[in-house]
Amino acid sequence: MGIKKFKPVTPTLRFKVISDFSDITKDKPEKALVRSLKKTGGRNCYGRITVRRRGGGHKRRYRVIDFKRDKFDIDAEVLSIEYDPNRSARIALLQYTDKEKRYIVCPQGLRVGDIVMSSSDTQLDIRPGNCMKLSHIPLSTTIHNIELVPGKGAVMVRSAGSGAQLMAKDKGFAQLKMPSGEIRLVKMICRATIGQVGNAEHNSIVHGKAGRIRWLGRRPKVRGVAMNPVDHPHGGGEGRAGQGNPHPVTPWGKPTKGYKTRKSNKKSNKYIEKRRKKR
Repeated sequence: MGIKKFKPVTPTLRFKVISDFSDITKDKPEKALVRSLKKTGGRNCYGRITVRRRGGGHKRRYRVIDFKRDKFDIDAEVLSIEYDPNRSARIALLQYTDKEKRYIVCPQGLRVGDIVMSSSDTQLDIRPGNCMKLSHIPLSTTIHNIELVPGKGAVMVRSAGSGAQLMAKDKGFAQLKMPSGEIRLVKMICRATIGQVGNAEHNSIVHGKAGRIRWLGRRPKVRGVAMNPVDHPHGGGEGRAGQGNPHPVTPWGKPTKGYKTRKSNKKSNKYIEKRRKKR
């Protein structure tokens, strides 16, 4: 995949950088693997807004992704690389030898016609797209789509360009260096996929205009200092006033901008060897 820049013939195009979609090989998704997706507008079951700045946007359909990779020891051919509006990564359509089709998150380097496999309890070739237990993956290998609970499906390292590194194995646990820099322990019977997630240039994309962001379903953001006192703790004041509160807070008074919100007694703390890098 590459990126596409524009000549600044209009203000919109001056900084616009988008994907050239050269890696996409199929325009329409597989009909049997598509589900309807209802918009919430950031509202809960009571109709109250619980997530701000959501609404509108282009209609989407959900592509059912196989995060479990539980079709073991059967070859699967890559039929196509497709765009998925619900995630930053591309998805690959696999067809198994028994003609069943499934979507997976597309790793970097996977091409149409490649053969991938998910093993039950054996070591496979270290090729992008092959899935196996952490106990069978060599050290220093880059992996993605990592399980936390065996058999539950991948929950970590799924976004575009991300990859974790297998650092060590000891006492039934694998030591992984996450994309954030955090070093975490994961059970060796959990599964992971070889390679780095594709579409690594996703972080270079610049939308160029507010309209493109609205197409994604994101509404405008208003600064707290521009609001009234009734709307935000930073609001109000005469003229152009800054925040009166010396500590930045959310509209509900909770500290923000660097304030740690993770529970100190969280059960998974014992699996974190080293915290992520501070920004």
